[in-house]
Amino acid sequence: NYERTMKLLRLALLSLPLLSGCFVNVKIPLDTDLDRTELGAKVGESSAQSILWLVFWGDSGTQAAARQGGITTITHADRQILTILFGVYARETTIVYGD
Repeated sequence: NYERTMKLLRLALLSLPLLSGCFVNVKIPLDTDLDRTELGAKVGESSAQSILWLVFWGDSGTQAAARQGGITTITHADRQILTILFGVYARETTIVYGD
């Protein structure tokens, strides 16, 4: 049935913007001069997580990431954000590089 198929196709296309927030995983540099950045020999990470926007745990700070990687001099940092189902579960990770 052509009409039924077209209605389902329109419904699917209209619902795409709603589905775009179901899973988001982005990595953002926290530096402005990326062309001159040297990463260093060590990498450290720290994360904070949340469930249902009510329960939060962890430390996603730069100092915690440096401590985890044994880094005393930070040369670059990234932030990674993972969100599932519009934030039902979320994790924010700081990644630092240095020596």
